[in-house]
Amino acid sequence: MESFPVINIENLNGEERAITMDKIKDACENWGFFELVNHGIPPELMDTVERMTKGHYKKCMEQRFRELVASKGLEYVETEVHDLDWESTFHLKHLPVSNISQIPDLDDDYRKVMKEFAVKLEKLAEELMDLLCENLGLEKGFLKKAFHGSKGPNFGTKVSNYPPCPKPDLIKGLRAHTDAGGIVLLFQDDKVSGLQLLKDSQWVDVPPMRHSIVVNLGDQIEVITNGKYKSVLHRVVAQTDGNRMSIASFYNPGSDAMIYPAPALVESKAKEAGEAGYPKFVFEDYMKLYAALKFQAKEPRFQAMKAMESSPNLEPIATA
Repeated sequence: MESFPVINIENLNGEERAITMDKIKDACENWGFFELVNHGIPPELMDTVERMTKGHYKKCMEQRFRELVASKGLEYVETEVHDLDWESTFHLKHLPVSNISQIPDLDDDYRKVMKEFAVKLEKLAEELMDLLCENLGLEKGFLKKAFHGSKGPNFGTKVSNYPPCPKPDLIKGLRAHTDAGGIVLLFQDDKVSGLQLLKDSQWVDVPPMRHSIVVNLGDQIEVITNGKYKSVLHRVVAQTDGNRMSIASFYNPGSDAMIYPAPALVESKAKEAGEAGYPKFVFEDYMKLYAALKFQAKEPRFQAMKAMESSPNLEPIATA
């Protein structure tokens, strides 16, 4: 199988710009994932984020996770578990309003570092969206504008740890799903693997790489690009050894942003017929549906939104 796409962002500034843009285009069209190196976020900051995140887990979350496992008898399961993930998580919101000061158990230095990291990631996400626009033939800023809504984008971080699991064949670290939103930027453990994506009906490892940022595209990018770029199923396989850190930051549309295929990417015949391959909807409505159906196929979600589009008084109802 062809190798997982790794993009050196620095090469955009020199003679290799065209080749690098082609690599990004190929990754978006054929993988839905790619890994960034030399992305401009200081390695020292990433090392601090990793050290503090792992320290916070040991100090504040490890015992809670053990108690949860014991209360549900997960160490002794003998059949596959379909309604739980082997992960310990907390969530941070950055935009439109930060909640970092309200999260319990975070010390001030950790809050400060995560805020600094979020600012760098937000900038990187917006730079990436403009690169996508360039490759798609859309005007610069198109995606950022599409995501804006009345209060700007939603941007938040899911901080996860995947502890050693005694039954990884029966319990997933995180069950297979596509991401609901826009662009996801992941800082993952470089020593403990586990993230996989589905490509050509095979599960492919996303290689751990020191100081890299893994990028993947969510359902909203698929809709706006009218399917030119697609969100991809991915999962986390629990490991018997080692605790895997995952810090995933989601740059998503604003809650009231209206999402629909970019007119420039809808073929002229479909335009004349008033048809696009994907629905038009308010992002918040999609998220309500996704909350109940995250671990199911995305196509019924799109169909439900399409039905809601033609009958505006309907609540989005899943067809599967």
